[in-house]
Amino acid sequence: MLSIGIGEIQKNSSVFSNLTEAMQIIDKRKKQVLAMVYPLQSQSVIDTLAGKYKDKIQPTTLTFEQIKESAIKSAMEDKYGLSS
Repeated sequence: MLSIGIGEIQKNSSVFSNLTEAMQIIDKRKKQVLAMVYPLQSQSVIDTLAGKYKDKIQPTTLTFEQIKESAIKSAMEDKYGLSS
C-alpha cells in the first residue's frame, strides 16, 4: 500500500491517474490517516454484484430521463391518488 502526504498531492496530482494499488493519504504533522484511495476498476462490478439474478434481469432501452419521469409519476399517483 502506498502512503502519500497532502503536500505531495498538491505538487503532483497525477498520482491518481496511474493508480494501481490502494493508497493512504496521511497528515505527516499529526501522523493520522486522512483517507484511503482505491484504484478504479476497469471491469464492471455489476455482474459480480448481481450474482445469480444477473441472467434474469432484462436490459432496458429507456433513457434515464424516461425512467425518472415514470418514477415521479408513480410516486404522485400513490401520494395523491390520481391516475392519468
